[in-house]
Amino acid sequence: MDERKRNRRNLIMFPLGTVGRDMVYSLVTNFLFTFVLFTRELTAAQLTAITAIMVGARVFDALNDPIMGNIIERTRGRFGKFKPWILAGMISTALVIYAAFNVKLQGWSFVWFFGVIYFLYSITYTMGDISYWGMIPSLSSDGDTRNKFTARTTLFAGIGGTAVTILVPMLTAGSGAIGGSATVAYGWIALAIAILCPAFLLFVLFGVKEDRSYNNTPVPPVSFKKIWRTVTGNKQLLWIALIFLIHEISNGILISGIGSTYIYFEFGYRGGLYSLFTTIGMSVTALLMIFYPMISRKVPRKKFMKLLLIVSTVGYAVMLFSGLVLRSGAAKLIGMDLKFLVLTLGYLLANFGQYGFYLILMISVINTVEYNEYLHGVRDEGIISSMRPFLTKLASALAILITSVTYMLSGATGFTNAISKLENAAALSPDNPAFITEEVKLAEIDKVLEGVTHGQSITLLLVMIVLPLALMALSYILYLRHYKLDEPEYDRICAELKARREGAAE
Repeated sequence: MDERKRNRRNLIMFPLGTVGRDMVYSLVTNFLFTFVLFTRELTAAQLTAITAIMVGARVFDALNDPIMGNIIERTRGRFGKFKPWILAGMISTALVIYAAFNVKLQGWSFVWFFGVIYFLYSITYTMGDISYWGMIPSLSSDGDTRNKFTARTTLFAGIGGTAVTILVPMLTAGSGAIGGSATVAYGWIALAIAILCPAFLLFVLFGVKEDRSYNNTPVPPVSFKKIWRTVTGNKQLLWIALIFLIHEISNGILISGIGSTYIYFEFGYRGGLYSLFTTIGMSVTALLMIFYPMISRKVPRKKFMKLLLIVSTVGYAVMLFSGLVLRSGAAKLIGMDLKFLVLTLGYLLANFGQYGFYLILMISVINTVEYNEYLHGVRDEGIISSMRPFLTKLASALAILITSVTYMLSGATGFTNAISKLENAAALSPDNPAFITEEVKLAEIDKVLEGVTHGQSITLLLVMIVLPLALMALSYILYLRHYKLDEPEYDRICAELKARREGAAE
């Protein structure tokens, strides 16, 4: 199969594989903490313990991810070094996800279970995630083709993640909850995603053909020194890792739970409303994912980032205006609450800029593979590719930490505990004396939310707007000053590497 035909086939099969994977990622990253808050009655100590577990697991990934990358680098065989780990990782992750959302424990028993299952998730998802994204450098070294792979894969990842982001609130909160309770609904959703995740990866396992010239190279040793040297010996990787981490914290704060809780506090416990908020807010990113390869050929990355930051700043300003000036229920436009509509349109602009940053920074991480080969003569794709998922997971945990502290300081956990108690009562068997109907549950939740003060809502609003914008601006400043692999420099490095290989072959 010639390279052009192989690229054309891979550009279809490889992106399809990530749809189910990112359903898993979105479920855990965006909704696991919400699931805990709205289905478990937690004391401040128990909530603190769960938050510490999530952050601790990400620290554990600081070792786990590069070690997994090193193990992948050592793998040789007829199925290559990526596919065996993709398969093993996603099947085991599916089992872990099902268990996580179907346990009935409460209190400290749940906290202990959560600690075990969350660390298992860190291990199993890492297997599949690092091996999956690690394939991209082996699919093509051409800058334009790699942009296509990254943009298209991100598009399909967005389809999977956005589907979950839209559907989960609709199916777990309010009158549309499966089984009449969030407790029941999350269990069924986890089962469906646990099936879909491995199913979509069949496109990668049977349809993708990568360059396996690495089978002819010596197997590198498993060495902490090797991992340390690869990461610390590549200054561009270190800088882009820091920049990527800051941005991902910025991008994750709203979707970590603060956004949905603010919507529930301000407009009522209706999952469909939050789904509409995310649907409109994320819809415009599809245009960016589709057209980014075309944009990247016309507009330099750093210039495009400036435009994206301006768009996000306008969007966050609109959201702030909506939250501070407009009143919910005071006016309607096209049949929607005016405050909600303005808030959502602001999020659309803010998220467009945020997602554009994510796409550029992800490509910037991948491009340090060639820079590493330029400096040290080895690509170390597995180790370098392990940085992106580690940083993404660490950022999501730190966003959860910010969310947890915000909830405890604002007193929001008192309301989530009350809602959890009602959700669990609605999930009981009808012959249980503590059982309540869905109608009673929703009426009681409305009464609970009547106690939310204006100050508590404003606290959530400010955290999900001011902090993300400040971190986004910081990541942009650091990128301008410290990331040197812009388009001309990257092309120069690739040309130099090509000349070296041709010279070695003669």
